[in-house]
Amino acid sequence: METEFTPLLSLGGGVLIGLAATLLMAFHGRIAGMTGILAGVIPPLSSDWPWRAAFLAGAIVAPALYIVAGGEIPFAVPVSTFALILGGLIVGIGVFFGSGCTSGHGVCGMARLSPRSITATIVFMLATFVTVFVVRHVLGGI
Repeated sequence: METEFTPLLSLGGGVLIGLAATLLMAFHGRIAGMTGILAGVIPPLSSDWPWRAAFLAGAIVAPALYIVAGGEIPFAVPVSTFALILGGLIVGIGVFFGSGCTSGHGVCGMARLSPRSITATIVFMLATFVTVFVVRHVLGGI
């Protein structure tokens, strides 16, 4: 299993994520953690649900617009649907116990030099390295 490295697309995506996080903090004083944003649009609705819904809609609509405009998604998902569901459940558990997700801790928390976020991001990365090694080299890619 080989993963294609796309430095320009990765840089562009990182810049857009950073810009979105900065604008959200500047205009609403809120951290762009996807799980926290999602939690505010699930009933019971929070009082600031409109910007949350707009942020989530943008995260869903933007890739669709990219494809409609003739863009091509430059990656494939090399695992089974079962592995995706299992991975989503594991991430959800981690989000709960880690008090936030990778976007909240890794992008916003580290930018604020939060010791908790820096620690959480180190744990995320170590868990990722171990998981990729086990799935690819021990299990042979599920």
